[in-house]
Amino acid sequence: MEVEKIKTLLEKVRSREIEVNVALQSLRTLPFEDLGFSKIDHHRQLRTGFPEVIFCDGKTDNQVAKISERILEAGHPLLATRATHAMYEAVKTIDPKARYNELARTISIKQSDLNTKSGVLVVSAGTSDLPVAEEAAETADIMGNPPERLYDVGVAGLHRLISNHEKLLHANVIIVTAGMEGALPSVVGGLVDCPVIAVPTSVGYGASFGGLAALLGMLNSCASGVTVVNIDNGFGAGYSASLINRLSET
Repeated sequence: MEVEKIKTLLEKVRSREIEVNVALQSLRTLPFEDLGFSKIDHHRQLRTGFPEVIFCDGKTDNQVAKISERILEAGHPLLATRATHAMYEAVKTIDPKARYNELARTISIKQSDLNTKSGVLVVSAGTSDLPVAEEAAETADIMGNPPERLYDVGVAGLHRLISNHEKLLHANVIIVTAGMEGALPSVVGGLVDCPVIAVPTSVGYGASFGGLAALLGMLNSCASGVTVVNIDNGFGAGYSASLINRLSET
């Protein structure tokens, strides 16, 4: 339940438009709602500024649909990550506004117009890193931070990044996804005065160890201002970038 809806509800109680018991019934599921297989945290938006997000991996299509239905009925925007197309079809029967990003594997529904703020830039080293980059971009977008994208600008052809230097300089926070040796966040971190969130991806040949080589490279970055999230965690990067951008002055 959104903050404004709670305020409206309390105002109606004060003006005696509705009875206290009616308002109480509306607030019963505010902390969480127990579906048996899932306890939906409806209180999360009040605590953190954004509602619970569905991590779909390991869930059935029906479970994802039922959780989505309750989140939407509570008036929250919906974001589901690591979702299959079948899950999207199940959610779409509940709300035809559901949108599926096949590359990012996300399902999203915007319940109302948000106060949006530019300033998030999502950068990918290569085209193979796009699924993770798009997950980050979709997360930032539904949180009210529509991102700018700068893709396939890795260190194998550094002139591609340098030619977009102005985009880097105008960002409030930059997400950089990279696999292989994970060098790109260090390069970006040495060019800008804003936070850089590095996302190692599980892209590369055998010795990349499923993204571990990139993770270690990013953790050992000599560039200041580089923070690292888990391997393939585009969602975590997009969420953190949104919080940073929300607090920025420009």
